[in-house]
Amino acid sequence: MKKNTACVLKGSLFISLVLLLCLPAAAQEDLLYQMPPKEIAAIVDAPGNPFIIPSPDGKTLLIVERPALPSIQEIAQPELKLAGLRINPRTNGPTQSRTEYYRKLVFKDLASMKEYPLMGAPAAARISDLDWSPDSAKLAFTVTGPDGIELWVAFAADGKALRLTGPVLNGVMEYGFFQWLSDSRHLVCSTVPSGRPPLPAKDMVPKGPVIQSNEGTAAPVQTLQDLLKDNYDEALFSFYATAQLAIVNLEGQLRPIGAPAIIAAADPSPDGNFILVNSIQRPFSYLVAYSEFPQAYEIWDREGKLVKKIAAVPLAEDVPPGNDAVRQGPRAFQWRNDAPATLYWAEAQDGGDPAKEADIRDRIFCLAAPFSGEVQQGPALKYRLRTISWGTGSLALLSHYWWKTRQARVDRFEPDAPEKPLGPVFAYSSEDRYADPGRFISKPNRFGRSVLRSGNDGRDLYLTGRGASPEGDRPFIDRYDLPSGKTTRLWRSVAPYYETFAAFAGPGNDLVLTSREGKKMQPNYFLRNLKTGKLKQVTFFKHPFPALKDVEKQIIRYKRPDGIDLSGNLYLPVGWKKTDGPLPVLMWAYPQEFKSRAAAGQLNDSPYRFIRISAYSTLVWITQGYAVFDNPTMPIVGEGKQEPNDTYIEQLVASAQAAVDKLVAMGVADRRRVAIGGHSYGAFMTANLLAHSRIFAAGIARSGAYNRTLTPFGFQAEERLIWQAPDTYIKMSPFMFADKVKDPILLIHGQADDNSGTFPIQSERFYHALKGNGATARLVLLPNEAHGYAARESVMHMLWETWNWLEKYVKNRPK
Repeated sequence: MKKNTACVLKGSLFISLVLLLCLPAAAQEDLLYQMPPKEIAAIVDAPGNPFIIPSPDGKTLLIVERPALPSIQEIAQPELKLAGLRINPRTNGPTQSRTEYYRKLVFKDLASMKEYPLMGAPAAARISDLDWSPDSAKLAFTVTGPDGIELWVAFAADGKALRLTGPVLNGVMEYGFFQWLSDSRHLVCSTVPSGRPPLPAKDMVPKGPVIQSNEGTAAPVQTLQDLLKDNYDEALFSFYATAQLAIVNLEGQLRPIGAPAIIAAADPSPDGNFILVNSIQRPFSYLVAYSEFPQAYEIWDREGKLVKKIAAVPLAEDVPPGNDAVRQGPRAFQWRNDAPATLYWAEAQDGGDPAKEADIRDRIFCLAAPFSGEVQQGPALKYRLRTISWGTGSLALLSHYWWKTRQARVDRFEPDAPEKPLGPVFAYSSEDRYADPGRFISKPNRFGRSVLRSGNDGRDLYLTGRGASPEGDRPFIDRYDLPSGKTTRLWRSVAPYYETFAAFAGPGNDLVLTSREGKKMQPNYFLRNLKTGKLKQVTFFKHPFPALKDVEKQIIRYKRPDGIDLSGNLYLPVGWKKTDGPLPVLMWAYPQEFKSRAAAGQLNDSPYRFIRISAYSTLVWITQGYAVFDNPTMPIVGEGKQEPNDTYIEQLVASAQAAVDKLVAMGVADRRRVAIGGHSYGAFMTANLLAHSRIFAAGIARSGAYNRTLTPFGFQAEERLIWQAPDTYIKMSPFMFADKVKDPILLIHGQADDNSGTFPIQSERFYHALKGNGATARLVLLPNEAHGYAARESVMHMLWETWNWLEKYVKNRPK
């Protein structure tokens, strides 16, 4: 007799619930922050690699040194989570988790090689938001103190710094809250309005329910965090985000312009006579972040007077699903860089819906000062607009792209005659790294704005790119002949070095600044003459870990059973020999989706890169006797109309098995002692591999998502909704297969995770499911940490937990 399925299901759920309730209470360990082995701790405490920011004219370098990790005390400052923003109410700016601060700035003149350290700023100043002036003589930056954010300027000629404002900047919005005007003597900045009313107080007695309503219109939205929740959140958002625009000169005189508003961005025109102001309007939303709220675009003059209302963009809660989807109406506003004051923007011609059939996806529009004429219609685009690279009145380049097919195009048009049809430059697959033509190189013009670098009376342009090839990445510089469309290679990185283009040095086209490194050679910057090949070293950064300079890196290539080429970077402990016997191994990976088998098998690295070891690097484990197989490729391929994720599990397991088989065949790995790990989507991968295979001794999953029913409107590269592909969502959710996990798994998650979809509850519920089914699991929640971990104490403890897990369940795994 056939049993009633519903009754069986109800009975099973009841028994499961009883079992869960009868289990012993979860052991909450009373554990303080712990320290990993001293070799790992030393790596964490080392300062980060310095980096450079060349001046616009290429004659001066700004050398920037990063500090060591901040303390948990700094990370634990007050934090408001509002409309997709994280706000420090003490400073009216971003929280520590959203900002990188620098400890030392040095100006270096490339002609004389003289260096000028920053002088005059407070000791141990928290410096950020570095921005060169158009004339390359000055650097604007911010200093964040306990009471707010100040604007400073430093002079490249001697390094001396001056404070321009007190702690009055409003740094709430994610984009630049100050910008230079073209005269290099004034800056427009966003400030806290003087005399603003007191902080709104929360009424502890509710006046009514919180209601959201939909009148039958389909409006799938991404699973976002930090959204507004109620009227009080709205009031707080308005209080902290409302800003007063002002213009400040080099003498520190601050002049307010216009009325206070929630200003998302303020962009001066190239000639400095106008400002494009983007302000956030009501009604606010509890479903999307502030960037999708209603917006107004207006042009002001330098006195703050309204010149032209450009657009009123409505609330975007109804953006269709899909990676090629955009909001309706005008978007992507920008000034034409080679003209005094001409505004350009794009508008979707398909309603922003990639599911609609359309020959034209986007169209470009423009309007020039004095903004009293008719809007001009510009080029029509086959795909979605990415960028516009400006050159002259007769030349600009449009980059547009269609994610679904991975097709990309670059076309040329005439800004002075935008009605003329486009001319083709490049058409290629964005996932075909070997065929990537590179990006066009720019230079500053008389307004200090980026325009296409040209030569030979405008006949030539210049390209640079990674130069991916079957032998590894070999960055290059090409000359592109506009009339013929042909490219000529001027330079290409040569073994045994990995050298990348950084900037042109000076006004000519022969001298470039490059970053040069080798396996055991710390990256440094050089001046390279493209004609003679002559090199001159500019910086002299030292190897951060001389004791580890003999670490070896090998790019390992192997095949999946279906014939797809795979590769990964293998690192071995110093001094290990094959005769020493196989090693415990940690594999750290991140899956990627492809539409082409050929593209999935392409090499994506160089064998001559410097071996970087940092606090977040998997390479720290070679100090503990592990081999590390870093970034073994895990391609998920779906050619043509096939969806990659419909065979996600099968392809994932096949790739992992092929990697382990290769390491074992090489005599590197002890098959019984291989761990798998990953962060974010790599954590999701890790959980799936433990749920659907017995390849690994243990897993480490950091800040992942494990139940795809909690991300029903798409995730990662999955565009379909759960109602369109329910089987795929269920099959890809390791939460649904928690009873199949038989090998130990360590879950680590930041309690303040800000990433879409990776809510901390993902790890909490997965841990409960694992525990309820008797799996060996451990859940570690790091207080005050976002999707990436920032505090020294958190990073040290994360490494301690990982070390313990690997030692117990991998290196010393019982036979």
